[in-house]
Amino acid sequence: MGWDRATPFIIDLQVNVEDIDGLGHANNAVYVTWLERCAWRHSQRLGLDLVEYRRLDRAMAVVRHEIDYLAAAYEGDELQLATWIVDWDQRLKMTRHFQLVRPSDNTTLLRAQTTFVCIELSTGRPKRMPAEFIEGYGVALNPCGSELARDSGGTSNILAN
Repeated sequence: MGWDRATPFIIDLQVNVEDIDGLGHANNAVYVTWLERCAWRHSQRLGLDLVEYRRLDRAMAVVRHEIDYLAAAYEGDELQLATWIVDWDQRLKMTRHFQLVRPSDNTTLLRAQTTFVCIELSTGRPKRMPAEFIEGYGVALNPCGSELARDSGGTSNILAN
């Protein structure tokens, strides 16, 4: 698979009839749902599930999505969505990158970046990450120096540090 980065966390998806909009392809809002699902499953895999969030009175909340829709997905398509934690300040902010691929033709359908901020669940206010977040999310950090860059022609170039 032509992943943009090494060691992705991947979930499998299938485009269902209810995902299709009036234009005959997966609706843009569905993609956002898939991004959330992928990020959440990755967090759970890292030991940071809803039970742990509640115990710590902390959560990572989305403050920004940046999405590039590159190609359409259609009913019945089998897809794979990958995510990587690419940046964080170990205090409040964390950034994930995503890549959605249709393996049948190795087409990248979407690239996205989501910025999260750590909040205190009881108040909804930004609050410093607890040690459990530093440890849990830290093991999955895949810094930007290891990514592949895509030029306007779609070819890949390794970025130097």
